[in-house]
Amino acid sequence: MCSSEALPVHRTLRRAAKSLISLLAVVTILVPAAFSQTASVTGTVVDAVSNDPLSSVNVSIDGTSFGASTAVNGRYRIDNLPSGTYILRASMVGYQPAVEEIQLAAGRTLGVNFRLEESFVEIPEVLVEWTVLTGGFKGIESLPGSAHFVSPAELEKFAYNDVGRVLRKVPGVNIQEEDGYGLRPNIGLRGTGSERSSKITVMEDGVLIAPAPYAAPAAYYFPSIGRMHAVEVRKGSSQIRFGPYTTGGAINLISTRIPSHFSGRLDLLAGNDDNRIIHASVGDSFDHVGFLLETYQSKADGFKRLDGGGSTGFDKKDYLAKFRLNTDPEASVYQSLTLKAGFASELSDETYLGLTDADFAATPNRRYAASQQDLMDTEQKQLVARHVIKPSNKVDVTTTLYRTDFSRNWYKLDKVRAGAAAEAVSISNILQDPDQYRDALAILEGATSPNANALSVKANNRSYYALGVQSTLGLDFRTDRMLHEIELGLRVHRDEIDRFQWIDEFAMSNGTMLRTSEGVPGTESNRVEQADALAGFVQYRSEVGRVTLLPGIRYERVRAERKDYGKEDPSRVGTDLSTRSNTVDAIIPGVGIDYRITRDLHGFAGVHKGFAPPGSRDGTRPESSVNYESGLRLLSGLTFAEAVFFFNRYDNLLGSDLAAGGGQGTTDQFNGGRVDVWGVELSGTYDFGRYTARGYSIPLGFSYTYTSATFENSFESEFEPWGIVAAGDDLPYVPPHQLSMSLGLETTVFSFDLSGKYTGQMRTTAGSGAVIDGQATEAHFTLDAAASYRVSRNLSIFGAVLNLTDAEYIAARRPAGVRPGLPRHVRLGLKTRF
Repeated sequence: MCSSEALPVHRTLRRAAKSLISLLAVVTILVPAAFSQTASVTGTVVDAVSNDPLSSVNVSIDGTSFGASTAVNGRYRIDNLPSGTYILRASMVGYQPAVEEIQLAAGRTLGVNFRLEESFVEIPEVLVEWTVLTGGFKGIESLPGSAHFVSPAELEKFAYNDVGRVLRKVPGVNIQEEDGYGLRPNIGLRGTGSERSSKITVMEDGVLIAPAPYAAPAAYYFPSIGRMHAVEVRKGSSQIRFGPYTTGGAINLISTRIPSHFSGRLDLLAGNDDNRIIHASVGDSFDHVGFLLETYQSKADGFKRLDGGGSTGFDKKDYLAKFRLNTDPEASVYQSLTLKAGFASELSDETYLGLTDADFAATPNRRYAASQQDLMDTEQKQLVARHVIKPSNKVDVTTTLYRTDFSRNWYKLDKVRAGAAAEAVSISNILQDPDQYRDALAILEGATSPNANALSVKANNRSYYALGVQSTLGLDFRTDRMLHEIELGLRVHRDEIDRFQWIDEFAMSNGTMLRTSEGVPGTESNRVEQADALAGFVQYRSEVGRVTLLPGIRYERVRAERKDYGKEDPSRVGTDLSTRSNTVDAIIPGVGIDYRITRDLHGFAGVHKGFAPPGSRDGTRPESSVNYESGLRLLSGLTFAEAVFFFNRYDNLLGSDLAAGGGQGTTDQFNGGRVDVWGVELSGTYDFGRYTARGYSIPLGFSYTYTSATFENSFESEFEPWGIVAAGDDLPYVPPHQLSMSLGLETTVFSFDLSGKYTGQMRTTAGSGAVIDGQATEAHFTLDAAASYRVSRNLSIFGAVLNLTDAEYIAARRPAGVRPGLPRHVRLGLKTRF
């Protein structure tokens, strides 16, 4: 029985319950009614050529915050949209955006599908193949030769600024690490020498980008890979039109394209060792004008620990501007003019001085005190003007004028004297035999020197320029059931390297270097080398039925000359002038064939002549080889697989005497005689996301390369890394086994990726049989991880860990001593797109 005091409480509770029930009834009626006043849009986004679904496409409604990303099956859905008229936009990095005007009605779901065209350059789609190596993924399918395309989406996953890590998934590529950051990469293709990437053709947007690709091809400048939009690698017979180096292959770096609508990015990343990265760009296109402004800047204090303290890092700044004028795309005669200007600078506390094996085992990231003065100071400028005209739908002409200027002064330790009357010993010899040179090693470590001229530090001051004009005429037509494409190209080129160097001397005093003698500029290397080159090619492509045939021929004429003013004539009066020159002509044929076995499976084969210019040294013949390849390629939806066998027979291999390669640094080229290189390349990708009900993407990828490279004759070479060679000796710095694996998980808001690379034991000097201690690098495996979370349509949180397991390994034994790979490195930051 309730008390009189409890009755009002019960009445209150009863009234509250009735009110809550009434409110719930109203909500139950009104909320569905409210949502019934909104609309939805759904659909699928596919590749316009292959019809394959595209995942991670950003589908948004202009002027609103509404949007979604496509799943692995290409599907998207946007709900709760107010009724009205909108512009629906589908965009993805590497594709031309597509827009559709839509009318949304309350309570209805509208279906809108998109077909996106691949696009990664500023010129019309029909002209893409004349200025790039692959034409993107869709160009690879029937290409009569091995080719790989690192897409914009792939580059976004890890945001690498080391091209060696970018190329780790591409089979047939061998990378010799040097500084851990990829500042000066050493890249080889199919067994070519990797020293300063001097035996491959390296381009940016189809233009030779090495400082002096003919006179001095060692690439002491390499474009910042972090600002690139995509990367292409082409090997085999179909790459002969991208000379002058035609044995291994060509790499083309595709810079950020002028966007088709107003857009931009701002990436801010930070990591350990005070690592900072800024990547910003903005651009737009109108009816007849387009522009792009971009900067990529990276810096770090360095992971090596200098005895006595100090920076071992770098500071790089890269700026790029593009401006385009064009007619209407539908004009009877289409024309465009694109101007490109770039400037890049670098200050890096880098050195050639490595460690002894014993010191590496104890402290792998140590740097000796005698490298405290070492500094690399560079500037690079580039100007490019590209004109495109298409007078008819069967004819087009692309003409490019270019000039690059590069200056560098690498002030670095060269030799040591352990006594006033002692002979100067190179740092390479000291670290190769530390027991013999104990006193010199002690000075490297910071012990007080008994003499004032103990340390010779050379100012490796050089300036370069390269300029030229190249033009390509393209013709395409059909006869009966055959497609014909003819390409004719011509390039006139000149480049030069000017060495104007000197040596300063230092004493070591309790770990501190004191300058005791200042050298006079021009009293060390004091010479100019220049090359004039004329190159032309004709390539014919025909398609009939299942067969694609691609024969071609290239011509190279190179005249290289050197003027050496000697060390006693810094004013270059000519009192001690010596000259030399070398002229070569080469005809370089090649042919490739592709056969479509099924709709998705292709077989291909090719043979071509390899060529590399010999420089100005008297009696040096050009590098020549005959190169074969055959393979199978499967490209079906979310599946890609390729297997290739290659064989390169060198009649005359050239070796370049670079200090970076452990030589004396004369840059002279040496005949190496006959060499056989053969191997197998396997690669594939597959997306297991198709088996998930949620539409996730789970890409798995791998690549494996086996390479055998042996000298086929015996000789004694002045080129130090070769030395005395016996027939059957392996070439140095060509790893027999390389394996790369990748795995990812991608949803509409989150992605996680792993990338691992195994490199087998690699000889560092020519030899055969059991590997001698101190003449090889160790087998090692490194694993990288990256993750990204999309906070909003325009903002993502990004993180990456390079060398996740913190593996310690010997990356190289050159230029001088043992060098470590990059230890564990963490980066975190924000990425914005607008």
